[in-house]
Amino acid sequence: MRVAQSVAEILSKHVVLEVEGIDRMYLNVYVPRLQIVEGVLGFLKKHRGHKVASTRLVEPITRAFVSAIEKFVQNNAIPMICFEKGERKEEVAARLRARFPKKDGVIFVGKAQEKCTVYRTERRRNPRTGKHYAWIVKSTALVNHYYFYCVDRDFGPFFLKFCSYFPYNAKLCLNGHEYVKCQLDQQGIAYAALDNGILSCKQPQRLQSLCNGLSAEKIDTLLRKWLARLPHI
Repeated sequence: MRVAQSVAEILSKHVVLEVEGIDRMYLNVYVPRLQIVEGVLGFLKKHRGHKVASTRLVEPITRAFVSAIEKFVQNNAIPMICFEKGERKEEVAARLRARFPKKDGVIFVGKAQEKCTVYRTERRRNPRTGKHYAWIVKSTALVNHYYFYCVDRDFGPFFLKFCSYFPYNAKLCLNGHEYVKCQLDQQGIAYAALDNGILSCKQPQRLQSLCNGLSAEKIDTLLRKWLARLPHI
């Protein structure tokens, strides 16, 4: 009689390297107070000094933000690509990244329309006085998002995606395996790479130590470094 083997049993006979680490991370970047209507009202009336709170008041900020992105792309001769519906963004990024000569820089900027949470102004009527007034509510809309595909000396490839509409939330996408590869390269430790991982390493204990070293503080440093370089609100 033949006893079936479990997946774990089969893998135990073939695994030559085992480490624990972070794979891909997709992190939200936002101002917490601007995620609620009360915070938006405070921003418009107290911070911006407007007597009446209306989302029309953020249109100049949006225009300036988009203009800054376009100027940044033009001044630095960075390709701007409009993603087509259904197009695999990572395939485009991989193709352009293969031709990028630097270890630290912006490879290209991608533009795509995507649905997101926005604020809009409704015209309401006070049933007691009959007067109309502006009222801000949360809604959803298709707006342009800008993907900054970059490569970092310490983290390897990543991207920052900015929403072009108020409150201009962003997302940071990085890969822990790519971070570890950069660290191994910098320390001169020999390894064999997979597309998304490490096949083998001459110093496996040091590899695990590097995986453990990918901290929230280092990710925060990466974000702040590139926010200082890229146009943003």
